[in-house]
Amino acid sequence: MGHIIAVSGKGGVGKTTLCGLLIQYLCDTGKKPVLAVDADANSNLNEVLGVEPGITLGELREEIERAGADPKYKIPAGITKAEYLESRMMDAVAEEDDYDLMVMGRSQGQGCYCFVNGLVQTQVQKLQSHYPYIVVDNEAGMEHISRGILPAMEVAILVSDCSRRGVQAAGRIARLMEELKLHPKKTGLIVNRAPHGKLDQGTLEEIKNQGLELLGVVPHDDMVYQYDCDGKPTVQLPKDSPVRMALKEIIEKLGL
Repeated sequence: MGHIIAVSGKGGVGKTTLCGLLIQYLCDTGKKPVLAVDADANSNLNEVLGVEPGITLGELREEIERAGADPKYKIPAGITKAEYLESRMMDAVAEEDDYDLMVMGRSQGQGCYCFVNGLVQTQVQKLQSHYPYIVVDNEAGMEHISRGILPAMEVAILVSDCSRRGVQAAGRIARLMEELKLHPKKTGLIVNRAPHGKLDQGTLEEIKNQGLELLGVVPHDDMVYQYDCDGKPTVQLPKDSPVRMALKEIIEKLGL
């Protein structure tokens, strides 16, 4: 079965950037093919990776819901909506050379994401045996954890910036995983965007207060910001980028 690595944390701390670089590292070190899962309704992992996503699971859900009411969406005669959905699920997996990308996307209009979340869970469970690694970029917050979308995760990487609020959010996610008895083999914190790659005493104290294991620190790098402004995929950062080098050291320590 493929190793599931879940990346979680507060919004705006750089989860998706680190997730994309993690996926690229796994591919570059022969751990391919990797299944990259963008499990955020506000999806942008594809931009970090520099690829175009296929149809999203949310868009598939809309096709099924609107079939019969909207002439644009038709289900072939003789099959049910459930059977049609099953036949289309692999269309939501965009194939690249070293990895495949599945995007949750969002439902249009009003309503919750329960059905789309369920599709993510079903597909990850179905595809787990086809990939040595599955890397999941979770949405900001705790919904996927609380819903048990990824019950079989092996590694839980919590990401924070240097703020106490970010570390506290990571601590809440870690405690929720304990309450839900998810018990990944490894859970730890990466602090991202640290000035000069160093943490001040207040941040270190908060990490200790939250009972989190610090996996490592990724320094702030203006080049990441500039790549984003220029519309360049973050995975094209040079090999000697401080961000790349720090993340490589963390991944090696994790033994991935």
